[in-house]
Amino acid sequence: MLKPFTTLASRFLLLSIFALLSVKAAAQDILMPSPPAIAAKAYILMDANSGKVLVEKNADQLLEPASLTKMMTAYVVDHEIAAGTITADDITTISPNAWAQNPVFNGSSLMWLEAGKQVSVSDLLKGVIISSGNDATVALAEHLAGSEAAFVDLMNQQAKLLGMKNTYFENPHGLPAAQHQTTARDMALLAQAVIQDFPEAYKLYAEKSFTYNNIKQPNRNKLLWRDPSVDGLKTGYTKAAGYCLVASAKKADMRLISVVMGARSQESRAQESQKLLSYGFRFYETLKPYSKGDQLTTAKIYGGAQPEANIVAKADIYVTLPRSQRDQLEVRLEVEKYLQAPLKAQQAVGNIALVLGDTVLARESAVLAEAVESGGFFAQLWGKIVLFFTKLLN
Repeated sequence: MLKPFTTLASRFLLLSIFALLSVKAAAQDILMPSPPAIAAKAYILMDANSGKVLVEKNADQLLEPASLTKMMTAYVVDHEIAAGTITADDITTISPNAWAQNPVFNGSSLMWLEAGKQVSVSDLLKGVIISSGNDATVALAEHLAGSEAAFVDLMNQQAKLLGMKNTYFENPHGLPAAQHQTTARDMALLAQAVIQDFPEAYKLYAEKSFTYNNIKQPNRNKLLWRDPSVDGLKTGYTKAAGYCLVASAKKADMRLISVVMGARSQESRAQESQKLLSYGFRFYETLKPYSKGDQLTTAKIYGGAQPEANIVAKADIYVTLPRSQRDQLEVRLEVEKYLQAPLKAQQAVGNIALVLGDTVLARESAVLAEAVESGGFFAQLWGKIVLFFTKLLN
């Protein structure tokens, strides 16, 4: 059973965290307007670190993702590179299916691959992410999994692992297919995974152009030219899907992800995405009061080779909240009252929560920083005696 710390300890924690966050009463002067109206079928704004959704509308409506699909294509490839299944230097021979002249690709975005030519996985990834080449997605799918169908199975497996509950892929490029659909929320989750799981690979999404076969193509994400804080991610368009954009921007230690689906034009998707990002950065902030391994407190150990042990945060703790409410943030730490050796390193012995009013904004486990072995015979005996009378008195 978890027991709260004493009032004195709680006050100490509150003072410490507020000093860490440099909380100022002036924050109360910041007004909180309603979110901007966005001209799109569906949209969402999410903090990349805390996962906090700041703005949303129709975020779970099933829609065609168009070329936003290619984020998952690239994610699967990056996952296999990290696993050692393939390498970025692998060379693949372009099949007729991946040929730019394949009628399936007629009128769509291409890398302009030629059948029979040899191309590296690295260049194909650039063709997918920067040029949005449908031909490049097929080439990667065939190289990695042997066929489009097998690769799409990997895409759907990854979607499930990432918690994308309303997404189903039928191809690696996003051209219209009967059941090929997703939601704005699922696209935000995918973008979060792309950014966090493969930070080095993510840098490719900020590239403004790519030249292949003497053809230079610009990245269609207009925000890369307009806003220096924007460094990704992907555009998409089909007649049925409308104009879509998943964007991410970082200012100081705060990173936001916006998803706009079904806008009326290229310019509109850029402007609407900018509205969301600007709103989020202006009126919200993301704090990181604790990092993985930060000491939270010390706890008494009964019957151990040492009398006490350090309790630390199991993982980084992020919290996103309105700037006008930062001085209302509370820290609540609960640790098991009676800890008996032996205890394992990283064993959960409580939790720490960041609370705003009646809402828990973030919660993480409090764990032992190191293992605590049982003491000798007399230490164990004495520990049991002390623990018995301590519980009796309490």
